[in-house]
Amino acid sequence: MVSNGSECRRLVKIGTLAQLAGVSTDTLRFYEKNGLLAPCSRNAAGYRLYSAREVQRIRFILSAKSVGFTLKEIHELLALEVRREQASCEDVKQLVDEKISVVRQRIAELQRIQGSLQILSDACCGGDEPASHCTILEALNAGPDERLATEE
Repeated sequence: MVSNGSECRRLVKIGTLAQLAGVSTDTLRFYEKNGLLAPCSRNAAGYRLYSAREVQRIRFILSAKSVGFTLKEIHELLALEVRREQASCEDVKQLVDEKISVVRQRIAELQRIQGSLQILSDACCGGDEPASHCTILEALNAGPDERLATEE
């Protein structure tokens, strides 16, 4: 997503852009490598040159990351942002609703894991005796199928 035209009049090097956006240059290179950010051009010495407008793009990326969007999802959101006149709110909401569904699934999985760990912990006396008869180690050695039978 290369900027052009009037947006490229005031150009800054990657270090300045990183300072303005409050991120490291490594972060900017990572975003560039993953197609989320592109320099307007390079100078004669090969330095990446960005428009100051890219600060807002980086803030958008960081904001999307903070609510759990993956790089792929952020790429989709940026595409909608770029063509917001052609995209609808429904398009954006659909991405958010899909993310909510994924988060709910992950929460359910984490709750299942928590329950399994609690069962293991509750079965162990936690005393000073040797671990050769530890119920946690025995349950883990038994494998998931036998452990599931004891959890139900």
